[in-house]
Amino acid sequence: MTAAVNVGTFLSREGRIAIVDLSRPDTPREVTYAALDAACNAVAAGLAARGLGRGDRVGILALNRPEYIEALYGTMRAGAIPVPLNIKLPAEALAFIARDADLKLVFVDAAHRKVAPPGIPAIDFDADYARFLKPGRFSAVTPRPDDICLQPYTSGSTGRPKGVLLTHVGQAWQIEALVAARRMTPDDRVLVAAPLYHKNALVWTKVGLAGGSSLVLLARFDQRLYVESIGRYRVTRLSGVPTMFHLILNDPALAQTDKTSVRFIGVGSAPASPALFEALARAFPNAVATNGYGVTEAGPVMFAGHPTGLPRPATSIGYPLAGCEIRLDPGPDEGVLLTRNPGVMVAYHNLPEETGRRLKDGWFDTGDVCRRDADGFYYFVGRTDDMFVCGGENVYPGDVEGTLERHPDVLQAAVLPVDHELKGQVPVAFVVARPGAGLTEQAVKEWALAHGPAYQHPRRVFLVPELPLAGTNKIDRAALRTRALAAPPPRGG
Repeated sequence: MTAAVNVGTFLSREGRIAIVDLSRPDTPREVTYAALDAACNAVAAGLAARGLGRGDRVGILALNRPEYIEALYGTMRAGAIPVPLNIKLPAEALAFIARDADLKLVFVDAAHRKVAPPGIPAIDFDADYARFLKPGRFSAVTPRPDDICLQPYTSGSTGRPKGVLLTHVGQAWQIEALVAARRMTPDDRVLVAAPLYHKNALVWTKVGLAGGSSLVLLARFDQRLYVESIGRYRVTRLSGVPTMFHLILNDPALAQTDKTSVRFIGVGSAPASPALFEALARAFPNAVATNGYGVTEAGPVMFAGHPTGLPRPATSIGYPLAGCEIRLDPGPDEGVLLTRNPGVMVAYHNLPEETGRRLKDGWFDTGDVCRRDADGFYYFVGRTDDMFVCGGENVYPGDVEGTLERHPDVLQAAVLPVDHELKGQVPVAFVVARPGAGLTEQAVKEWALAHGPAYQHPRRVFLVPELPLAGTNKIDRAALRTRALAAPPPRGG
């Protein structure tokens, strides 16, 4: 790898079929590597024709589809910086990101055009995309050593979206390291159903295409389509979050599906239980299932298999990836995980104080507590803050509380996680209503769904006259948790 490699050109020359497109399941199509490469060039030329290039930010707001990948890679080839946008965010959060990133253009699909940030030129994949493209040869911009290739947004301890600045140099290192560690080949077919704005799907997409593999791409996770695709397309690698795997394991159609081609299952983005890995082993006897771990700001992947071939314990997040330094604070075998590697972010966009807090001398503080065993394998223990993961999505209690307390009839709210069989953990809320308001549990839920991401809405709402206080005059969350656990568990999604 050299410093002058544009990550937008990281498409294998050995692979034949790049994408099996199932975004319209009734009319599946195959996209060759040659066609994908040409489309990426056409996007880059289209951006250049509009005067967009080095350093300009371009948003992508859409469900998974080949055009999403074309826009992602084409934007990088043009020297511009793609900003994948979370389709689950409300319009106000998307508008904030658009201002923070200073988006110059946004690619959208028809379903999300109405929530696209206002005042920014939009290219609709379902309407004017073909007219935007400029087919022909295009010479990808040669990046400088510190040029940014990708600006995903993640949430911090306050829940405010933060732009993460990742360089071409760092991402090129990450991709090449993972292609080698995961032993990707043109014979692999990787089933991708997690959203492409999320690190889980983004990593598999970049690594799969660099390794010459074929991506079997779903628009979104569809339980039955996911199961059927495994056998129909002879999928070799499955990727996703624990929630997805719980659902497919409970689908009766899985028993009728030919699963013999599957040899690797990557479970990531949220803690997974030993019971899940046991169930995966029974359902996919030819496959090795591993517990993934990644942090957007840290590459995002820091772990792989053991260099000597030692079998990886089911719940371990792995052994440090070659070229990735790891330390535990205070350590040596348990503490907050810090990493230094070429893929670590340069900074948070427009947030120098937060950057200085989390990134020191090249070491990124993940805020996650991990432990290490005698063989050098690492395990996720917990978080240093109160963030929790619901179905693969980060949820911050303070963020949800802020949303609920904007309701005109809500005086105060406290949100905490409770365990959930399918989602890992889900939020529940204790709400103090304004006197005489007549507030109901359903009204609070509907407000949360209307004003925040769906995964953040409280699955149970307890209307209480007041919130208990601990000795420090802070809300006694332990008492609330006891009450929540004593109530019937939340059901469904």
